[in-house]
Amino acid sequence: MQKQKKSRVKLLHQYYKYTGFYSFIWDNTKKALLPLAIIIGILLYINYKVMSINDMLLYVTKNFSDFSIFSLFLVSESFLGLLPPDIFIAWTKNTDSPLLYLAILAVLSYAGGVFSYYKGRTLLLVPKINNYLEGKMTKHIKNMQKWGGFLIAVGALLPLPFAMACLAAGMIKFPQKQFYIFASLRVFRFVIYGYAIYSALS
Repeated sequence: MQKQKKSRVKLLHQYYKYTGFYSFIWDNTKKALLPLAIIIGILLYINYKVMSINDMLLYVTKNFSDFSIFSLFLVSESFLGLLPPDIFIAWTKNTDSPLLYLAILAVLSYAGGVFSYYKGRTLLLVPKINNYLEGKMTKHIKNMQKWGGFLIAVGALLPLPFAMACLAAGMIKFPQKQFYIFASLRVFRFVIYGYAIYSALS
């Protein structure tokens, strides 16, 4: 039994290597690192030249309602991740209940992915939109057909477009139960990044 299990893992490894899964992850991670580095650079510049990041986050906390910030985050996570989640994670550090707020962000991000998934399934029913999206997202759809749940997992955990992966999953009608399981890994991203950002801001 143990030998059979190992051979299956080896076959999967060969398949993902042959179809370019690993190179896809590496290439997209490199692309994601540049915007992330730019954001960090801007934040560091603001921190040392304009105003302390902690002071800025305190300002946001005092002048904007929790509901408005959570709503903005949900919209961003539902429409192709327009804003980096890391900014919102940093914001939770200065709230009255950081871990509770971080947990809410994780749930909202997951909900945004689920919304994108069902958006992908629903838009297929409108021929013109379906044709437009299929043209725009041909590469993502092909990748989802090749790698399925693993692509969702990668989008959930790494700094890659999570909403885009969920949208593509919906468009190919990826099984719902499996989607829920793979997408739930999004929560771990917030745990890991939350720890890192909280440590940096301490």
